[in-house]
Amino acid sequence: MTYKIGVIGDRDSVMPFKLFGFEVIYAVSAKQVRETIESMAKNAFGVIFITEDASELAVETIERYKSDVTPAIILIPSHNGTKGIGLKEIQDNVERAVGQNIL
Repeated sequence: MTYKIGVIGDRDSVMPFKLFGFEVIYAVSAKQVRETIESMAKNAFGVIFITEDASELAVETIERYKSDVTPAIILIPSHNGTKGIGLKEIQDNVERAVGQNIL
């Protein structure tokens, strides 16, 4: 099965991902972000990149997919810079896998 890659966030942050052929969805409200994640999860998206700003609007929805293999939801910084949320998620996953934070 072939999976697609999607990107969710504000226009300025996610527009460049179109150059790589990713499906880009502009979402700025909590409802838009939640509905877009749900739609992508049901439509063969293997990876969903979402800006940290947008992820704060759909925390519960993202939590539901953390234990699933697909889609992998990866937090990325917005054009305003990072809030450290994505890095914290990576550190938590490494610590869970290895037993300690090696980063």
